[in-house]
Amino acid sequence: MNAPPLSVMNLEKTFGGGRTLLGQVKPSVHAVQDMTFSVEPGETLGIVGESGCGKSTLARMLVGLLPPTSGDIEIEGTTMSERAGGPADFGRQIQYVFQDSLSSLNPRKTIRQILEAPLIHLLGMDAATRRARIAELLDAVNLRPEFLNRFPHEFSGGQAQRIGLARALAASPRILVLDEPVSALDVSVQAQILNLLSELRKVLNLTYVFISHDLAVVEAVSDRVAVLYFGRIVELGRAECVFSTPKHPYTDLLSRSAPSVGRPLLRTEAAASELPDPLHPPPGCAFAARCPRADDLCRSATPEMNQHTETHEAACYHPID
Repeated sequence: MNAPPLSVMNLEKTFGGGRTLLGQVKPSVHAVQDMTFSVEPGETLGIVGESGCGKSTLARMLVGLLPPTSGDIEIEGTTMSERAGGPADFGRQIQYVFQDSLSSLNPRKTIRQILEAPLIHLLGMDAATRRARIAELLDAVNLRPEFLNRFPHEFSGGQAQRIGLARALAASPRILVLDEPVSALDVSVQAQILNLLSELRKVLNLTYVFISHDLAVVEAVSDRVAVLYFGRIVELGRAECVFSTPKHPYTDLLSRSAPSVGRPLLRTEAAASELPDPLHPPPGCAFAARCPRADDLCRSATPEMNQHTETHEAACYHPID
């Protein structure tokens, strides 16, 4: 059988650790812990969770901007080290769309120079081929050719995000990692970018990893959703199932905490609580201190992922019925 476009196995990322010159142990933070999942061809996998749960760290590891502490990231069954072309070949397969589009574009370069960079360094195109490819990219993201000689500061947030998307598509990747791609945009512009992403996925047969804290956006664009808490996946399943019948109490808390017209904001002790201290992680389930279902087992042993249906699993000793 063909390997999925993207597979993550036992992925972990630890910051800090080691010892000082005087032999003292440095504190360490486990930003991502024992993460395993795969993304099918043409699928959009949504990643949701509170700030500090490891979403952006995961995204940067997926595209090679951060080296994992342990575990493997495979594209079509091979890791970066196993690919003959090394990081460049890996970069031709997976690309990153940043949250802050303006900050991700070099302010000293024109849009033409920005779009030419991956065509030169990843594909080795000559000048004539680059011109043709850039014209295709602008057409794909609905930008006018006269924009090419302008600088990033001359564009609105929505236009800058389209430029960032065009840059990510330049090397014809199969996978895009979208890190909060619409969170900094107005609602009307968000809809335009989301519609564009949906159209590009169908036309170019792309696979998306869509990271966001906006549950409504994730539910609208995702086929499956992974819920992260304190660096771990606590629930994974079809988007409609995860949001309509959550199994993990944290997913239920997220769903009820999201602002909704006509519904008062949730005001409970669990909703107001913060993530545990990453320098001193608690034993057992990290959500136990905020969970009304927690017992001694939850506070002593970390739960494993358990299958509830064919497409829905959660890491919880006392899942919601």
